[in-house]
Amino acid sequence: MSVVELGRFMHDLADASGRAILPFFRAQFGLDDKARGGAPFDPVTEADRAAEVVMRRMIRDAFPGHGILGEEFGSERLDAECVWVLDPIDGTRAFISGLPTWGTLIGLKKGETAVRGLMHQPFLAERFTGDGHSAKLRGPAGERTLRTRRCADLSAALLATTDPRLFAEGEEAERFRAVQDQVRMTRYGTDCYAYCMLAAGQIDLVVEAGLKPYDIVALIPIVEGAGGVVTNWDGGPATEGGRIVAAGDPRLHEAALRRLGA
Repeated sequence: MSVVELGRFMHDLADASGRAILPFFRAQFGLDDKARGGAPFDPVTEADRAAEVVMRRMIRDAFPGHGILGEEFGSERLDAECVWVLDPIDGTRAFISGLPTWGTLIGLKKGETAVRGLMHQPFLAERFTGDGHSAKLRGPAGERTLRTRRCADLSAALLATTDPRLFAEGEEAERFRAVQDQVRMTRYGTDCYAYCMLAAGQIDLVVEAGLKPYDIVALIPIVEGAGGVVTNWDGGPATEGGRIVAAGDPRLHEAALRRLGA
């Protein structure tokens, strides 16, 4: 399959997952807690499952030799050269609250490298795509190339994180606050949308912890394709998740790493 055909297939996955998800958005639907009443609350909906089922079926039909890692139904063939990494609804808490800051994440890894990514927000009809070299937004206003903005200093930066409770009390939370105390403004509740807004030049820095591969793999080629940097807090690869820092400007990334104690 050519690069063009692969890109078209990823959009086909987005189309199919969007059709599975949208009937549930701002509607009554079943909701389970994967934490089984423990803390923190970890919701999953019928929409999550329906979207992942249809994407897995399409990938198996088109690429029977590829692996799949998904949030809802686990992994298969992770030893394959190419592995699809899926999160049908990243931002389930936003989804069940009727807020459109969730998205479907579709990533492709080749070996240990995230080579292509797509974030689809079907309610807003927006798709963010990237291949590590370029990134684009396709939306109601048409298609445009994404570029991060220049911001070298923490004092001028807009920081986003999904929830301050992502950070374990003690050293991890203190390291996050060491960054937060230096920035101009912090926004919460952003999930995958923060990384896409970073790629679009609206946000400068994202710092998170406790992420899984399906939370970040699709977003890496988008951010990097727009000129940004995504690593773990030690400055290493982000594809396995964990503690993540993404910045639109490499100078800001270095400043954030220093505050995080890397």
